[in-house]
Amino acid sequence: MQPVSTKEPAATPAQPTATAPVRPKHKGSAQLFQNPVLERLSHTHIALPVGIFVLTAVMSLYYGLTHGFMSGASALGLFLVGLFAFTYAEYAVHRYLYHIPATTPGRAKFQYTFHGVHHEYPKDKTRLAMPPIVTVFVASLLFFIFRLSFGSYAFGLLSGFTFGYAMYLFVHYAIHAYSPPKNFLKVWWTHHSQHHYRQDEVAFGVSSTLWDHIIGTMPSKKAS
Repeated sequence: MQPVSTKEPAATPAQPTATAPVRPKHKGSAQLFQNPVLERLSHTHIALPVGIFVLTAVMSLYYGLTHGFMSGASALGLFLVGLFAFTYAEYAVHRYLYHIPATTPGRAKFQYTFHGVHHEYPKDKTRLAMPPIVTVFVASLLFFIFRLSFGSYAFGLLSGFTFGYAMYLFVHYAIHAYSPPKNFLKVWWTHHSQHHYRQDEVAFGVSSTLWDHIIGTMPSKKAS
């Protein structure tokens, strides 16, 4: 006769479950913070961050040209390189940071605060960009990173990068705030709508579909 074991069976570690898809709400706004001041600061008019990045781009280009850090031809070249670099930064941040797997409570909170709230309330116009105080911080941080990394080339590169950032914010706002136009620009609306309403694991480009084509994250035509 087999002896009966008094030991309890070892518990199998629970596997993290996938987060249920968020059903978009086209009215209202989420409350992210209990503190009323922080909650108010989490909202912004799109003109403020767009204006800050455009101003950063113009000032950087002007300073670089007037202080002899670059000539007209090199300024144009650096501007275009910076603009191109932003298209990848936009894609990478959206895909790898904003859509970080919510495998822990901390990650879930981070993901929802920075991006999940936008998927739940895609028509909330006041949360389509960072608040001004955060925008100023990001613009300043970018300047120091570019200056330390690229020296005198930073002024041209930064102008292109921050101009790209401003254009991304403007395009993203237009997509969510206005109806699709009846011309070639409609491709932006269609592409981003696939990400929000059908396939949130693809279509990470907003102002450009370039990197979705290159990396292979274009939405499936069957889901169109």
